[in-house]
Amino acid sequence: MLRDLLKTGSFAALHFTVGFGVAYLISGSLPVALGVALIEPAVNTVVFFFHERAWANYGGANVPADKKAPRVEHHHAFRPLRSVALPG
Repeated sequence: MLRDLLKTGSFAALHFTVGFGVAYLISGSLPVALGVALIEPAVNTVVFFFHERAWANYGGANVPADKKAPRVEHHHAFRPLRSVALPG
C-alpha cells in the first residue's frame, strides 16, 4: 500500500509538471495553465491510484498458475539465453 501511495505521489508530481507545461504552451496564460495543471492531474491521479489497485488485485494476481498464459522467458527457445543472461 505504501509503495502504491509513493508511486501515485511521484506520478502526480510528474503529471502536474507536464500538464502545466503543455497548458502554458497552448494558452500562453499562467492562470489558465495553473488551473488546468491543478484540476486535470488531481483527478487523473485519483483514477490512477484506483487503476493500480485494481490491477494489483485483479490483473492476474488471483489467477491459478495453470490458467495463466506462459511467460515468454519460459519458452524452450529462450532457455539457453536465460542461462547465459541470468546466471544463478
